[in-house]
Amino acid sequence: MTEKSERRLFGRQRRANVDVPRDRRYTVKVNAEEDAQLRARAVVAGVTVPRLMFESAMNAHIETDTARQEVIAEFFAVRRLMANVANNVNQLAKYANTESVFPQDAEAIVAEYRAIVPRLSDALDRLSES
Repeated sequence: MTEKSERRLFGRQRRANVDVPRDRRYTVKVNAEEDAQLRARAVVAGVTVPRLMFESAMNAHIETDTARQEVIAEFFAVRRLMANVANNVNQLAKYANTESVFPQDAEAIVAEYRAIVPRLSDALDRLSES
């Protein structure tokens, strides 16, 4: 079996022809190391480098450094809020122990804590999806 007929039998390396012309072209410059990595990944995937890049970019589950940094920033913000709430809870506990009275502000702090937990869960979900 020739190489050309094997390609037809086992699938194409390039994208299928379409009726609507593809009239946009994007140029990406890479260094030698990046080129070697792209070529190696394309060989493993059994596609051309342009097709690998196109399919990777069109993948709905793509993760960019920017998106990851946003999630990490959200974790730090939530951590800071949780530390503030923990400090408030410690102050309330100290007050309750010394005065033998549970302060009225405690309910507001519990509500604040309950508002922070969904933010933490959302950030974890976004991180696990990427």
